[in-house]
Amino acid sequence: MAGEAQRRSQWPLALTLLVALTGLVVIWFYNWRNGVLVFAASAGLAAVLRATLSDTAAGLLRVRGRMFDTAFLFLTAIAIAVLGLIVPN
Repeated sequence: MAGEAQRRSQWPLALTLLVALTGLVVIWFYNWRNGVLVFAASAGLAAVLRATLSDTAAGLLRVRGRMFDTAFLFLTAIAIAVLGLIVPN
């Protein structure tokens, strides 16, 4: 029963990784700039999930405190998006 509860608590990480993988597929097969923005959106999604979910529900998205994790993920998302937008083709 404990294993099932642990698997259920990992859906935020799985969802975030699925969006990040989608961004990598877009980078590889389509347009690198759009893929980078999708990848940045995955970090933003992780930040939103970490900010809204409890510590046990966040699963492996929980690394440090809620404020630190949320701020770090938001700043990472912003940095990736800005770099993706300002780098010339």
